[in-house]
Amino acid sequence: MPGAGRPARTAVSGSLWPDVPEDRAQANLRSALWRLRRSAPGLVEVSGGTLRLAVGVRTDVRELRTWVERACDPRAGGDRVTLPHPALLGDLLPGWYDDWVLLERDRLAQLRLRALETVAGRLAAAGRHGEALQAAYLAIRSEPLRESAHRTVVRVHLAEGNLAEALRAHDVFRDLLRDELGVPPTEQMTQLVRGAARLRRAAS
Repeated sequence: MPGAGRPARTAVSGSLWPDVPEDRAQANLRSALWRLRRSAPGLVEVSGGTLRLAVGVRTDVRELRTWVERACDPRAGGDRVTLPHPALLGDLLPGWYDDWVLLERDRLAQLRLRALETVAGRLAAAGRHGEALQAAYLAIRSEPLRESAHRTVVRVHLAEGNLAEALRAHDVFRDLLRDELGVPPTEQMTQLVRGAARLRRAAS
């Protein structure tokens, strides 16, 4: 039986080409491995009927998981929280539309989004407000209508004492949501800026 991290060739070919006969999928895999050996020799180790990435090969998915675990570890101090490397912000296998790719792409995107929001909160708590805003806006860039990411931006501005910026961030999201979906922000978002809005009215 293949060991962990060393899937059988039949499992790999079946995953990559699920809609073709097994012999055709196996032929496709042989062709792909031949091209891979020419373009990136040593990347994949073939042993009997199993495959694995060569020792030392780095993948963005593994590194994303490592960053998420470190960023969201409650035992880690705020000084260990970092923004993700730009290489970890892309989609999984862009241009691939197989069902398994779409599901895994969405799962990883959601994992990254939640981690970015967590990182933004932890950076803000550590007084690193500029980096906190970067993390929150990375989440927004990925999902512009994601309210929790916009709420994070508002919270960071409020933590920094920038009431006007918090109100502006709220209003930008409110207008975006109205234009795109025709709905208002949730009560959670509105409550965040209610006090700041009262202060603005009192000062006008």
